[in-house]
Amino acid sequence: MLDFVTDKTHNEARQGEAYAPFSGDPNQYKKRFYIESYGCQMNFADSEIVASILNKEGFGATRNLEEADLIFINTCSIREKAEQTVRKRLTEFRKLKEQKKGMLVGVLGCMAERLKSKFLEEEKLVDIVVGPDAYRTLPGLVEEAESGQKAVNVLLSREETYADISPVRLDSNGVSAFVSIMRGCNNMCSFCVVPFTRGRERSRDVSSIIRECRDLFEKGFKEVTLLGQNVDSYYYTPESTQINSPETPVTFAMLLEQVALISPELRVRFSTSHPKDITDDVLHTMARYENICKYIHLPVQSGSSRILQLMNRTYTREWYMAKVDRIRQIMPDCGISSDIIAGFCTETEEDHKDTLSVMEYSRYDMSYMFFYSERPGTLAERRYTDDVPIEVKKRRLQEIVELQNRLSQESNKKDLGKTFKVLIEGDSKRSDKDWMGRNSQNKVVVFAKENYALKKGDYVNVKVEDCTQATLLGKIVK
Repeated sequence: MLDFVTDKTHNEARQGEAYAPFSGDPNQYKKRFYIESYGCQMNFADSEIVASILNKEGFGATRNLEEADLIFINTCSIREKAEQTVRKRLTEFRKLKEQKKGMLVGVLGCMAERLKSKFLEEEKLVDIVVGPDAYRTLPGLVEEAESGQKAVNVLLSREETYADISPVRLDSNGVSAFVSIMRGCNNMCSFCVVPFTRGRERSRDVSSIIRECRDLFEKGFKEVTLLGQNVDSYYYTPESTQINSPETPVTFAMLLEQVALISPELRVRFSTSHPKDITDDVLHTMARYENICKYIHLPVQSGSSRILQLMNRTYTREWYMAKVDRIRQIMPDCGISSDIIAGFCTETEEDHKDTLSVMEYSRYDMSYMFFYSERPGTLAERRYTDDVPIEVKKRRLQEIVELQNRLSQESNKKDLGKTFKVLIEGDSKRSDKDWMGRNSQNKVVVFAKENYALKKGDYVNVKVEDCTQATLLGKIVK
């Protein structure tokens, strides 16, 4: 499961952003579309695929709702709160639609299948509903909706990877970009709806991934993040490949190396790893290449072996801690982050303490933390009773957040006096006199511009002089 943004210690979290194109002539399009994305990084990447498809049909992106002919909201079903937010936004869009004749409103992504009837018929909130595997059919669905019909396609696919579509980089800083390498998920975690909304795993053609990453680098991008619900299970058997022989399957470790070899100036990140699938081959590949960032998002979800079994995570707390040990053995400087759920079905105080102890052991740099929210259609909904009172869930979550805040602070303090290679991503949010970038461990670093002739996309060495819970503060060193 990709990182879902909720209670957090991560200052890069994005939720519900409206996008406009990174480049292109705004006057070349006769119609406009507006899109908001919620949830995981995959949803943001999917919005860039949708933008590419709509561009070819004569639609240009806009940040201005009032001038949009098409409004799309790219949805997430991971938590109930996200669904409430989406429903509220759709209600607001409907009011706008009443004022502008011909405007269409559509829902994309993970909520499409489950709530299509409610959105289309009962509440009459939308005109178009499109699932994550059906974006190619958008032109026909838009045409259908323009004729007054309700347009729906929520069919899942065993083949669709959108490998041949070049995404439109929406609201990009021109430095970092997402590259989807696979779709779907085969892990039937009992709390998660993703296998039902995104279908089974299928890996994208390796040559198309390399081509997209190389094209991004040639256009000036300096960092790519390889995306998948579980990137470590990437496995592609190409008809022909330059890696070895035509019959050689390409594993994630092999793909990672091929992307790193594009250029030492191109940083490579990835998300997300399932603990059971990240191999020594991946870890050794990361250690071998300086431009593969030393950072792993390794969701634990719970520190209790009993709860992990109920979650169908297929590992124990001891196994997970051994994996953390292995990462640190091969890459002592590797940053590690996690996903943590408080208050899963039947969770006791002892189970909760187990989670806190695994956090202490793993020393996470940051975590995505939320209390359990039962999702319709999941295995947990069918098998278990959501029996932990909401006030207990919230209290346990608060204890998890407080612990992570301390761990994040301690992690940052350990970096005082160290010098890091930082990729400049842009101005600091607080002052245009400061740069903001990240180091290999995915930590945000803020530092004064001074009189150096630097720009976005440049690498610079920064010595850490101070820190907050979420940010390293430093000074450029020659």
